[in-house]
Amino acid sequence: MTRFPIPVAMTFLAATPALAAGDYGFFSFRNTDFIVLIGFLVFLGILLYFKVPSTVAGLLDKRAAGIRSDLDEARGLRDEAQTLLASYERKQREVEEQAGRIVKNARAEAETAAEEARAELERAVARRLAGAEEQIASAEAAAVAEVKNRAIEVATRAAAAVIAERMDAQRADALIDDSIRTVGAKLH
Repeated sequence: MTRFPIPVAMTFLAATPALAAGDYGFFSFRNTDFIVLIGFLVFLGILLYFKVPSTVAGLLDKRAAGIRSDLDEARGLRDEAQTLLASYERKQREVEEQAGRIVKNARAEAETAAEEARAELERAVARRLAGAEEQIASAEAAAVAEVKNRAIEVATRAAAAVIAERMDAQRADALIDDSIRTVGAKLH
């Protein structure tokens, strides 16, 4: 705050229209400019006596210090917010990377599971084919055995019929005696 020296203030006051009129002179109590000047000087004196300029300057300094501290706090909060933002962005990138890894692992596991399912399906088909081939072979063997049994049965009936035609009582007695001797020899 710059102060005007008193001679400079007097110079400004000397250039007033009342002084130029010259009726009573500038330093007359009838001159309103002089009265206003005295009132102004008294007012300035009171302000200086009660140290209003230093109080106002102190208040302004205090206000400036408060604003400065608010600005410092705002800068600190901005720095903290930027740090938090960077932290959250880093965490977001990490989460995105982790999600990518999870998706990649899930795809790999799905492919592995699909391959295992395909292999298991192939094994199941192979087992069913083997089972079917075994059933076919068993059915084939059963059919062959049945055909053989039928052939034996037919051959036995035919032989029985042929023997019955050719067999007479004397010959039957000789066969029975011969069978008894063979059994007796084998038992002893």
